[in-house]
Amino acid sequence: MLDLMDIKILTILQEDSTLPVAEIGKKVGLSTTPCWRRIQKLEQDGVIQRRVALLDPKSVSAGVTVFVAITTNQHNAVWLERFQKVVASFPEIVEAYRMSGAVDYQLRVVVPDIASYDRFYKAFISQIDLTDVSSSFAMEQIKFTTALPLSFAAAVASKRPQQQPA
Repeated sequence: MLDLMDIKILTILQEDSTLPVAEIGKKVGLSTTPCWRRIQKLEQDGVIQRRVALLDPKSVSAGVTVFVAITTNQHNAVWLERFQKVVASFPEIVEAYRMSGAVDYQLRVVVPDIASYDRFYKAFISQIDLTDVSSSFAMEQIKFTTALPLSFAAAVASKRPQQQPA
């Protein structure tokens, strides 16, 4: 279970995971060793899944974002397993979700241009049976963040008795 100190650390790490542990500790009021232990525990517990670099899409020729809505009449384990494998095989697919409602799956695809999306589309539909595919091109990115809101976890943590820092 997270406490308020963990949430402070996670807030900092979501902004910049390259900060030295000593600096993170200073910002949250811990010395380096207890701060490092907390970060290690958060990693071991799977709260911190991995630390990555966020790239500028245009700088790596992936500046076009396409949202792909998929419906299928196949609702069985064999098809789902095949679909998951096909999705995993395309690096252009950066997010994939099984949805409720009229759309069965939603993908976020990144490519350099529309011609590249057309090539992706043709290759993708050749590998899996789909009922309908609808593509929407993002015209402008209004907001993008990888940071999860921690206010929910903070609300839960604030209701528990606080542990003394390790």
